[in-house]
Amino acid sequence: MKKIGIFYGSNTGMTAEVAEEIAASFGISKEDVHNVSKSAPSEVAPYDVLLLGTSTWGNGELQDDWYDFIDGLEALDLKGKKIALFGCGDETMRDTFCGAIGELYNRLQKTGATFVGAFDANVYDFDNSPAFIDGVYVGLCLDQVNKEELTAPRIKEWVAKVKTEI
Repeated sequence: MKKIGIFYGSNTGMTAEVAEEIAASFGISKEDVHNVSKSAPSEVAPYDVLLLGTSTWGNGELQDDWYDFIDGLEALDLKGKKIALFGCGDETMRDTFCGAIGELYNRLQKTGATFVGAFDANVYDFDNSPAFIDGVYVGLCLDQVNKEELTAPRIKEWVAKVKTEI
């Protein structure tokens, strides 16, 4: 059985709530859910699968607590690990919706990890997303502000997809 860890950053609590919902859907214990503001990158070591979550701020940037954590994570050899990305954004940010997911994806390319969990975000109404790379959304994009009713069913569908890919 694969050991799964969730690492997230959250300013307003929305991404933290999503991380908890995802943990419940996977049956992941609270000890395996980590706020990156209180975690070291080395804490990913015991996990086979990393579920990484961030909200998107400003002009498509990562949530603030991610910057030090991602710097350390980029330096690690994550070969053999699988990464699935999720995040919260606001579709009214027409050109940057869930852009932080794209930043995590791009910055972690050199770690040797395999990415899973690409997901369709076209039920939202936006023009562009940095999370749309090579024809796919590289993670689960959620809008807790404008379309909160889509969150639970999308999490359920994404979790089922990730389970088949790990």
